[in-house]
Parts: sequence; C-alpha cells; structure tokens
Amino acid sequence: MFWVEALKTVTHLINRLPSQVLHMESPYFRLFAKQPSYDHLRIFGCVCVVHLPPHERHKLSAQSIRCAFLGYNMCQKGFVCYDPTLHHTRISRNAIFFENQHFFPVSSSTVVLPSFEQQFSDLHSVNSHFQPGIVYTRRSRPQSLSVAHPISDPTMLQMQSVAAPSVRRSSRVSVPPNRYGFPSSSSGNSISALTAALSKFDIPTCYSHAAKHDCWRQAMQEEIAALEANHTWDIEPCPPTIVPLGCKWVYSVKVRSDGSLDRYKARLVALGNNQEYGVNYEETFAPVAKMTTVRTILALAASSDWPLHQMNVKNAFLHGDLKECIYMKPPPGLFPSPTSHVCKLRRSLYGLKQAPRAWFDKFRTTLLQFSFRQSKYDTSLFLWKSDMGIVVLLVYVDDIVITGSDSALLGQLKTHLSESFHMKDLGSLTYFLGLEVHHSPSGISLNQHKYASDLVATAGLQGATSVDTPMELNVKFRKEEGDLLANPSLYRKLVGSLVYLTITRPDISFAVQQVSQFLQTPRHLHLAAVRRIIRYVQGNSTRLAAYSDADWAGCADTRRSITGWCVFLGDALISWKSKKQDRVSKSSTESEYRAMSLACSEIIWLRGLLAELDFF
Repeated sequence: MFWVEALKTVTHLINRLPSQVLHMESPYFRLFAKQPSYDHLRIFGCVCVVHLPPHERHKLSAQSIRCAFLGYNMCQKGFVCYDPTLHHTRISRNAIFFENQHFFPVSSSTVVLPSFEQQFSDLHSVNSHFQPGIVYTRRSRPQSLSVAHPISDPTMLQMQSVAAPSVRRSSRVSVPPNRYGFPSSSSGNSISALTAALSKFDIPTCYSHAAKHDCWRQAMQEEIAALEANHTWDIEPCPPTIVPLGCKWVYSVKVRSDGSLDRYKARLVALGNNQEYGVNYEETFAPVAKMTTVRTILALAASSDWPLHQMNVKNAFLHGDLKECIYMKPPPGLFPSPTSHVCKLRRSLYGLKQAPRAWFDKFRTTLLQFSFRQSKYDTSLFLWKSDMGIVVLLVYVDDIVITGSDSALLGQLKTHLSESFHMKDLGSLTYFLGLEVHHSPSGISLNQHKYASDLVATAGLQGATSVDTPMELNVKFRKEEGDLLANPSLYRKLVGSLVYLTITRPDISFAVQQVSQFLQTPRHLHLAAVRRIIRYVQGNSTRLAAYSDADWAGCADTRRSITGWCVFLGDALISWKSKKQDRVSKSSTESEYRAMSLACSEIIWLRGLLAELDFF
C-alpha cells in the first residue's frame, strides 16, 4: 500500500550511509561537505502520535492523533505520517514515536532475504580506507531489536566495508533518444519499472522527477505532439531586444466520477505572470456557462425527452489564434541540448492571459459558421433552429453539452465539431463539472456524492455524528465573537467547497451564505458552524432513520397494542410494518418500548445488509 513511501525512505537512508564507491563517504557528505545527522531517523511503519495544528482542534477535542510513520519529506522539514481517519498523509515536526509498536499487523515469523545475509557477514572485514575517527551513532531505544548478528554496543553502529562485486560489461544495446529529447528507459531496468509502477498516483512537481517515469513521459510526448500538430509555434532565433517568456510542465491525473484513474495529464504552461499589459496582451475576459443555465437545459431535456450528449475539446486553448507577437523559451525536453532558439507562438497556450478569450473567440466563430446563434442572455449558450427541430449547445471552457429534438441533427453537429477541432465524444451526459447526472424513466437527477464525500474527508468528519439541520435555530454570528483561528486556510477551503456544493444542495444555501461572511477573519465559532453544515451534508443523503409508534390497548377484543414502524434510507422509504403486539402491555410506555424493540431489530439487520454492500 505504501511502496512509494518505502522507496523514498530507502533513498533517504542510502544517501546518508557510507558507500564503497565513494571511498566510504556518504552521498550527503559529497554534496554538502558535512556529515549527515542520524538523530531524526525512525523505524518505518511504527506508531507515532502527531500533534494537531490549532485550526484542527479545540479545547475539548483530542490534541493529537495516532498515525503511522512513513518517512521524511524532501521539500520541508517534518515527518511524513499516515492519518487513518483522513486517509492521507500529514507532514509534522511535532510527533512522538513508539518504535516498538507496528501500526499495521506484521507476521510473527522473521524472513531474511538471502541476498542480504552475505552482506551482513561481509561486515566483519574492515576497509583500511575507512577512518576510525568517524563513527555513526544513533540514540538508544527503549525496545530491544533482534538482528542477524549481535553488536557489542547497541548504541553504536560502526559502518564497515562490503566486498566489492565483480565488474561485468553490459551486453544491452543502447537505445538512441527519441526526437523529443525525453530520457528513454529499458524494459530490463527493474528499478525504473518499479518506480513507475509505484508512483502511479504520485504527481510530480518538476520535469526532472516526471521524466523518470514512463507514464509521465508518455503524457509529455502526447502534449508536445499535439502542440506541433497544431502548429502552435515556430522555432526561430530570439530577437536581441526580446525577453522570451518562460514555461513549465504541470502534471495531474484525471479521475472518473467513481474516483478511479482515467489518464495522466501533462500540460505545458507559459509563465503568463511575466506578461505586460499593452505589450503582449490586452483583453482577457472569456465567458463560461452559468449553473442556472445548465440546470435549465437539463430540465428542458428531461421534460421534452431529448437526448443529452457530452463532448470534450482536447487541448482547447491551443486552438485559439494569437494576435500579439509572443516569444517563449523552449519547453524542457523539446531539444536534447540547450539552444539559443526560441518558440514564436502562433496559437494560444495554457498560462497566457489571453488564452481563454482566444479559445472562446475561435469556438464562437466556428459555431456561427455552422449557422448557430449566440444567446444574448448567456453568451456560452448557442442555438440552432429550423423546421427540422432545435439544437442546443452549452460550452464551459472545453466541456460541451449538446441536446436537441432531433438525434440526426446532433450527429451532424458532432461530425462538424470533430472536423474543426480535436474532439473526444464522451457519449451520454453522466459527469459534468463535478456534477453526477443520472438518467431514469422518471427524469434526470443531479448530485455531487463524490464531491461531498471528499469534502467530509477534508474536514476530517468521516465518523462524526450527523445532524438534522445545517444551522442551529435562531443563531446569529458576529465578526468579533470568539477566538481567532490561527490558520484560516482550512476554513476558507471548506467554505469555498460548500459554495460549489450549493449547485445541487439549495437546502444549505442560507447556512453557507452566513459562514461565507467571515472569510477574512474567521473564528472558532464560525469553524464550528462550517463543520455542522458538513455533518448535515454527510448524514442527509445516506442517513438510515427509523420511526416507531404504538397505541395502547388498541384492540377492543384482546386489549393488545398495535405496533407501527418505518425505516428511511435518505429520503427513500425502504421498510415498514404494522402489527399487533403478542402480549398485553401494562402501560403506554411498555407498548412504546415494544414497538421500538421491533424497529431496532430491523435497523440492526439493515445496517448489516448495508455494511455487506460497502454502504456503511
């Protein structure tokens, strides 16, 4: 499960251990000219207790959380710890370690790899080049460790030499670099293959990291190929008076509505933050569809029984034509060696300030050539009307929704768009801008289940008790009431997510409006209100609720009471019963308890059923 973290930890340790190749010096010493510290080293996978930051706790809550130690962060000081409640890693400098306790269960049997036994036995031979004055020590631990060879002093570990392996010449045929200059890898290189497989969801932050993995190299090659096929630039010498813009690679993964991996994405982005207004850009505004328009179109399609189709424009911003003269440095990986030539951009590129506007102008012009009419109420809506029927097209950047009264007309429109742009036909509309679209004989429903579950995980409220209302009754918030949050970033992130959730949840609109007033100086009282809204969202959609009642001595002949109960899953009634009780109750309280007992039995059975379905 954590092979990527294990591989990074191994690399961290190897870089700090003496190497015979470096004459018993560590790579860390060669790079920084000083001996590394070993005081921070801990046992991988042990139990650790991480101190929670102030914005994640209050006076009456837990001040720390039990985690698993997964290694060391390469970008900032701190330990990488796995939080089982949020299912993601935390980086913390305030942690207490229990190295004699494994966070995950381990096998009782000890397995020793044969390839390492010889290396341990070879440690008895001391290399004459090793300086006896340099001793690598680590602090003693309270627990006892069983090792293959006992060491006389458990608090001191003296590094000794390993017998040098025999050198052999490789018979592998070298592969020349491809035309894009990306490093090639051999199928026989097991380490590279392992790294690529383990880093499937490890999103790189720089080109040097991404170029080591096949999946990201392929994504970059596809991006470069698309740019060249689109004739995005011309390679020219840089004019002496021009300072070209920089560029960088941005990496991400595209996931489906169920959270599974769809594909790897590598995007070449120009550093538009260095552009100057009036020199290499002017107008930048580009419209997007309003969510009210999206819901209106879906409602019309449902009531008129129109088909709904979805398309996506690949590399949408690359289709826009530039009016300005812009020079850009070559992207990393385009040329195998440095060059003085630059890219003169002919088409827009992601990162340019005018790129969204250039793309929308290109798309609008193309649709107008198809005899479409742009709506004057929502400029992202395009209409085509004739005696044959009506076609409606809605665009949100590069995502397109198409519907209409005639399926043949929709097919013709898809063909025209595919001839003009590099399109991807996604078929029937199922997932659009984070909205899950469900079709049924009764109509179309929208929800944001995945988005809401991710929001609950971000807030750390997976196991929290749900509430019936998003706000307490008659509560009034004030700007200066309560203590200020030390770090308001979490509050702002949660409120922003809740604002987007109101697209399909009008029941939380008022509560979200109330808490969004305090984004500048949020306080603990406001954060508690945000958490209550999330607890309401968490329990409202999948809450299992039961109601029971009973009369007392309702049967005139036997004087036995009548039990009635019903069970709801969310808003759906899934179980109910009305039954005469088998005994005479002595009081109304007793009859009510008998009714509740039957309802609780049904609840217990349903919880087991839903747990088996991975619903609870």
